[in-house]
Amino acid sequence: MSEFLTFAELGFRHITDPQGADHILFLLALAAIYRVRDWRELLWVVTAFTVGHSITLALAVTGALSLSMPVIEFLIPVTIVVTALENLLRRDRVGVPGVQWHRPALAGVFGLVHGAGFANYLRSLFVERITVPLFGFNIGLELGQIAVLTVAGVLLAALDRALARVKLPAAFPSPYRLRVLTVSLIVAVVATGWAVERNPW
Repeated sequence: MSEFLTFAELGFRHITDPQGADHILFLLALAAIYRVRDWRELLWVVTAFTVGHSITLALAVTGALSLSMPVIEFLIPVTIVVTALENLLRRDRVGVPGVQWHRPALAGVFGLVHGAGFANYLRSLFVERITVPLFGFNIGLELGQIAVLTVAGVLLAALDRALARVKLPAAFPSPYRLRVLTVSLIVAVVATGWAVERNPW
């Protein structure tokens, strides 16, 4: 297997492995407010996250940027909590035209944090050359990210269908909003626990 494919496989496994649950949970938090028809807006968000983590990954792995890993490991679940809270505070997106740019901007900034987390793993694998491993690992991460988001999309769509069949009291939120609230609350609680455990201070 070529060096590129080896590192692409490592990148894919790194983000889809249950041990990388923090990154998976972040992607779930990002996807929680979107439906199939919102794929264009989700594409902008995912692209911004990709750009953010690619920048920090490259800088940290090449030694151009030195970061405190305990702080990064703490900040990663914080980004998940903030994303989940943003989901909870948003009003229903129905009828909102165009792309809302604050969401991609948020994803891009948080991508910078997650890229530093990826770098910690990748740096330990380098021997001499870094260009091909870095590129391959990043491609693997993106393929893994697509796989995670695809599974999340299927599960969220199934949850929407299930909630639509339930006769909810009039005082309850819409099935879509109920899905967003449920998923985001679960994500926020889990990530808050991680943040407390990883507190470097």
